[in-house]
Amino acid sequence: MPMYEYETISPGRKCKKCTSIFEVIQRLSEPPLATCPECGGEIRRKISRPRVILPGSAKGSDRVEMKVAEYERQGMYSHAAELADKESEKPEKARLKERAMEDYKKAGYNF
Repeated sequence: MPMYEYETISPGRKCKKCTSIFEVIQRLSEPPLATCPECGGEIRRKISRPRVILPGSAKGSDRVEMKVAEYERQGMYSHAAELADKESEKPEKARLKERAMEDYKKAGYNF
């Protein structure tokens, strides 16, 4: 499901949710939100520039993260966790450790 960004129409509100841009995961078939889920103020969906990565254009670390994301989309959480865990041993990819732990939990491993 795609993630959409929303912003308030009336700046100056004191709502914690819509005082800044926030994201909502929605189905393509769902209509855009018209009001803030917390305060009921008017909001609008932002037009965001999509991030497109062409095949073969990613660097090494991006390829690993793309592969982990692909496994996650396919529901293959144990594969995603193992790849992220292995790569997180490298100092420049230590940030993948937390993602690996989340995927292990989704795969049913109990730590």
